[in-house]
Amino acid sequence: MKTFGKLSRQFIALTSAVLISSFLLISCSKDDNHTSTSGMYTVSGSANGTQVVPSVTGTATGNISGTYNANTNLLTYNMTWVGLTGSATTSAFYTGTTGANGSLVSNTTITTTGSTGASAGTMTLTDAQETALLNGTWYYVIGTTANASGEIRGQITTTAQ
Repeated sequence: MKTFGKLSRQFIALTSAVLISSFLLISCSKDDNHTSTSGMYTVSGSANGTQVVPSVTGTATGNISGTYNANTNLLTYNMTWVGLTGSATTSAFYTGTTGANGSLVSNTTITTTGSTGASAGTMTLTDAQETALLNGTWYYVIGTTANASGEIRGQITTTAQ
């Protein structure tokens, strides 16, 4: 009986350890080391021709504002621009560091056409896109017929709310 009692206590201890470990693993939630406790970020950035690679001479400028919700991966943005050499023909997000060309993430829809205009919308990001956005390696570009690869460019920054 002593052996049975000893085995029974070991079994109970082992079972308890397995159950506690399982509970701890199951109760973990997504944590991508965001610095925002709410998961909300403000998105911003200013654009001009000197940020385009190679740089573009001109007086056009742009701005992006919006929010990013890390809990839902939803980016809400509003790009605006003024003073382009002609009507905007493209607007898009790219990954890449300042001073270097990067890779296309997504084209965006131009909602107000013209040399002064806007592109506004929402986009659900993948985990890799989220990481790049929060690390400051996203930028946006507005192109025209005269500068199809970009007349203005702006690096995007995120600030925890």
